[in-house]
Amino acid sequence: MAITDWDKSEQPREKLLKHGPKHLSDAELLAIFLRTGIPGKSAVDLAREMITQFGGLNPLLEANQGQFCSIKGMGVAKYAQLQAVLEMARRYFWHSMSQKPLLNSSDTAKNFIKACLQSYQREVFGALMLNSKNQVIEFKELFFGTISSAAIYPREVAKAALESGARHVILAHNHPSGSAEPSQADVDITTSLKEALELIEVSVIDHLVIGDNKVVSLAELGYI
Repeated sequence: MAITDWDKSEQPREKLLKHGPKHLSDAELLAIFLRTGIPGKSAVDLAREMITQFGGLNPLLEANQGQFCSIKGMGVAKYAQLQAVLEMARRYFWHSMSQKPLLNSSDTAKNFIKACLQSYQREVFGALMLNSKNQVIEFKELFFGTISSAAIYPREVAKAALESGARHVILAHNHPSGSAEPSQADVDITTSLKEALELIEVSVIDHLVIGDNKVVSLAELGYI
């Protein structure tokens, strides 16, 4: 049965307009984005199937083009539309968070960094630049590829911090296909960068590692 044949009170769009988006399930929200289903399946049925196939809404939203387009009825146009929606959400998140002190909450910092790095399919090392009021200046992607002590140049990180006018930084990198647990190389890099940035009076607040949909703090582990 098509969604338009449902009772209006049960139609996702009508529910959203009447009660707000928080009252909708993941499948209902996704169905609004999809707009239509495929022969034999309503948009809600298709949304449920997609979420089940990927093991949840987040893995679905993080899928690459090939994975997304492997779903029957999904093509490059819908994938591009999804990426545009996600980018708008990221920009809104960036703007709203940049107006507030970030270091008042460890969870806030973790969520912010996760939003910056979780969509990458390759390893990225960056630094979140903060001003003297602990507000976000910008997130700078600094190095790409395999992250090791040989691939990270303290001088480049210090240069980026000076260019941003940062007083504090939160270092971060992702493990796209592995555990978020920091390696000894991660610890060594953190120590080297902390020492280098202290020379220009910039403090390293934390180094966050993102992997397996988790964020691990080296500061909380006692390495900073």
